[in-house]
Amino acid sequence: MITLVIISALIGFASTKPCDTEGSNTELLLSLNKNLLRSLESQEGLPNPSVHLALRLSNNHNLAKESEHLNRLKNELHNDIQSSLSNSQPVTGVLALYNLALKSSCYDLNTVSFTVNERSEALLTHLKNQMELEKEHIAFSHRPLTNYYQYSLGVLALCVSGIRVNNHVTNKLIKAAEHEQFKHGESESVDTYAMAGMALQCVKDSGSHMQNAAGLDTALSKIKQKLLASRRADGHIGNEFSTGLAVQALLAMGSEVAECAASMEAMRTAARSNAYHNPMAISQTLPALQQTSYMSVKSKECLTEDNTLVLEPLDPVVVSPNQVKVNVMVEVVTSSGAAALYSVHVPKGSSLLEALELLKEENVGFTFEKESSLWGPFLSVVNGEQARQSDRRYWHLSSDDTALTEGVRDFKIEAAQRITIRNTSY
Repeated sequence: MITLVIISALIGFASTKPCDTEGSNTELLLSLNKNLLRSLESQEGLPNPSVHLALRLSNNHNLAKESEHLNRLKNELHNDIQSSLSNSQPVTGVLALYNLALKSSCYDLNTVSFTVNERSEALLTHLKNQMELEKEHIAFSHRPLTNYYQYSLGVLALCVSGIRVNNHVTNKLIKAAEHEQFKHGESESVDTYAMAGMALQCVKDSGSHMQNAAGLDTALSKIKQKLLASRRADGHIGNEFSTGLAVQALLAMGSEVAECAASMEAMRTAARSNAYHNPMAISQTLPALQQTSYMSVKSKECLTEDNTLVLEPLDPVVVSPNQVKVNVMVEVVTSSGAAALYSVHVPKGSSLLEALELLKEENVGFTFEKESSLWGPFLSVVNGEQARQSDRRYWHLSSDDTALTEGVRDFKIEAAQRITIRNTSY
């Protein structure tokens, strides 16, 4: 663990190391921007507010396509949130992202409303209500109704929208940071520390939390230390897919840390190797590489914007079937600890989802169901057993005992391996 003394020394040294994404990196940023814009044409399911937010925070725009996507958000995503609210389902995270996406387009949030029990109220009112439910859940169960990542998103969305966040709501987040409660399973969640850092920094900048200013500063210091201590030798903070949010948070918190250059270069290297092919991953990485963060939505002005981002036609890609097959062992461990082992041969380069579908088709007793998320599909039921968020459980995936950082659709099978699917609590 890096000590506070070392952290302080790094922060002091960092003042001479500003992040630089100019020059030779311009083409890479433009390519990521185009890939994100192109993803709008192939989106499955609901429109993604995180993708919209990143497009709006970018320096380059295709205003017509962004406007089309905004309309989809206001219709399809809005209706889905309306349905969840009507059924009393927690929607803190997606409601907060919807709020941020609308504000990034300078849309009048006061004109957006939802109707519950025949009572129509503004989006921001519903978000405040969701945060009250989250806060009350922490009071009697010591954890949010959803999780601290969504809780932080809610605080951030209210704050950048100019809404004074309830001191009790903020204090719950401060205490969670101080007591290191930002975890996913047994591991610390870099994503949550990053989102909490942006949320609490916004609250601090707003000057609305003076009664516990010392506690707020302590929490921000703790978060900064945690992010820096999570930096790997290759520059990534946590892993390839958490570095974007971590760098956003560090920049938002006013730091030009010595690790900034290494983390930026790590993301560029990953981008050049196509690690960020998932639109959600690009949407969190691109703002960081452009030296901005979700906090900048607060001062976003939609005036005289660039409108030069054009998508060139892509040549059709012909994929030849891969004749090389590899063996995949699939182990399923239920909540009781009972294990079942299966074997399937799949074409090299198949996604894990494709491998599981092939195994299911063999009728050897393996079954699964999946649900959609902003990151893509995830396993919800395996061999008839559910792993539900309401029960604080999920299906943890690992390959040869190494936890996967990608989902079932993105992880590729390139060699023989053992996949473990474990019903895990968090």
